[in-house]
Amino acid sequence: MTREVREPRDDEEWRASYELRWRVLRAPWDQPRGSERDEQEERSLHRVCVELAADGALLRVIGTARAHHLGEGRAQIRYMAVEESCRGEGVGADLLISLEEALRADGVVEVVLNARESALRFYERAGYRVVGEAETLYGEIPHARMAKSL
Repeated sequence: MTREVREPRDDEEWRASYELRWRVLRAPWDQPRGSERDEQEERSLHRVCVELAADGALLRVIGTARAHHLGEGRAQIRYMAVEESCRGEGVGADLLISLEEALRADGVVEVVLNARESALRFYERAGYRVVGEAETLYGEIPHARMAKSL
């Protein structure tokens, strides 16, 4: 088995990516299917971390993340989700690196994101810094606004 970070390649990877987003980021708070997507999907950079069989066949999507341009050399990362059983194995870091490389190539000089308090240390290790408060999602999940210069 191997792991690879890439753009989703087919309908199966897209479906698995959205399913992972919903399961990790929305379902625990009783949010409906569809709430894991927004109006930026078509204009965004998407990444998945996949596990592949020895013959290259998809076994499963274990991580997903998305970034969209904000204009003026800025972009926002959203919808970062990693399969619970794979956390702490570098999947999230690999997704961030891949998105940051693509954004840098597009001329982005600053990336922002809203991080759950439980993820602050992860993003700080990746070079992000807290720059302010962000919304409290569903009235119970505090977030901080974070930024990183590329």
